[in-house]
Amino acid sequence: PFAPNYEFSVEIDPNEIDSTRLDALAAAGMNRASIGVQDFDDEIQQAIGRIQSFEATRSAIDMIRAHGVESLNADILFGLPHQSQARITESVQKLLALSPDRVALYGYAHVPWMAKRQQMIPSDALPTPEERLDLFETARKLFVWDGYAEIGIDHFARPEDGLTRAQKAGTLRRNFQGYTDDTSDVLVGLGASSISRFPQGYAQNAPATSAHTKKISEGSFSTSRGHVFSAEDKLRSRIIEMIMCDFRVSSAELLAEYDIAPAALAAMLNEANKSFGNRLKTSAEGLYIPEEMRPLTRLIARAFDAYDLSKAGHSSAI
Repeated sequence: PFAPNYEFSVEIDPNEIDSTRLDALAAAGMNRASIGVQDFDDEIQQAIGRIQSFEATRSAIDMIRAHGVESLNADILFGLPHQSQARITESVQKLLALSPDRVALYGYAHVPWMAKRQQMIPSDALPTPEERLDLFETARKLFVWDGYAEIGIDHFARPEDGLTRAQKAGTLRRNFQGYTDDTSDVLVGLGASSISRFPQGYAQNAPATSAHTKKISEGSFSTSRGHVFSAEDKLRSRIIEMIMCDFRVSSAELLAEYDIAPAALAAMLNEANKSFGNRLKTSAEGLYIPEEMRPLTRLIARAFDAYDLSKAGHSSAI
């Protein structure tokens, strides 16, 4: 049985969904749908190999709402090949015409060494870091002008949405899926390669579907690796979450919940500020990221990560 005020969200591909499948999903309890848009421009869609017309997207959303699913999430990307301010403006305006409740404005991550299909994408058509910032800012202003609240670094939500209420209440959280108003300290991942988070640490299921299925069919857990949190892991994790959700670090909360001396915490915050040219704000209350520094929030959060990511092959943070 579902809990009161539950949310059951399903990622839906507009090119594949039909009324019969929606009947089944609605009967199973789906009450929130999520649709990935990427961009509505034809040339950009051809470049990334994701053909999805505005008409198909609108038709899918109409069907979803006709099945009584009123809550709708949408994803759109900036930093795509051939993307310009004019093109992202047109795509965002088309998306706004569909009135999603929440929007995730993600930066395209070009990692052809990990995603082999991206080797087909012309790297010389990708915008520069400066152009990416302009694309983000163009889209951000359009969402704000249309009445959406800014949620953290890359989400937007209607004033009545749960994310907006959580942000105002100071209970906004961020997990593997992005921002959430779910404050549970347990996240259970289902399926091959999924990651669960518990108060004690992370646990990941076997990445290969065959290995995962074999373990489950044998009646055992599929967990293939994990990480046990140290006290420092928990402290740093909360600092990073504060930065990503609230653009500030509360010293009072950290000193009350974690075993760290006031002088050690102050030194940690001051060191991060120093690495960004003292352009952050530090005080006895903690650390605050001014408006003009917020495009660098991911990098500021990374300054508190104790693990070396230099060899991990991640995409650019900007």
